[in-house]
Amino acid sequence: MSVVFAPDWLRGKAKVNQETVQRLLEENDQLVRCIVEYQNKGRANECVQYQHVLHRNLIYLATIADASPNGTPKTME
Repeated sequence: MSVVFAPDWLRGKAKVNQETVQRLLEENDQLVRCIVEYQNKGRANECVQYQHVLHRNLIYLATIADASPNGTPKTME
């Protein structure tokens, strides 16, 4: 399960650090590989769930980047 998915009661309390960002980047790499594999097999419909998770991860990473004044992830509380 994606590290972006968190229960409502945990949202906004997780600390975002380099390890979290690295895990998301690695997860995104795997998602892209799965998407490409399914597309190459002509099974584009199966890609949709992976594309949604990838999109959510990318939005999360963009939000972290926007919140960071110098381009490095900061700890969010």
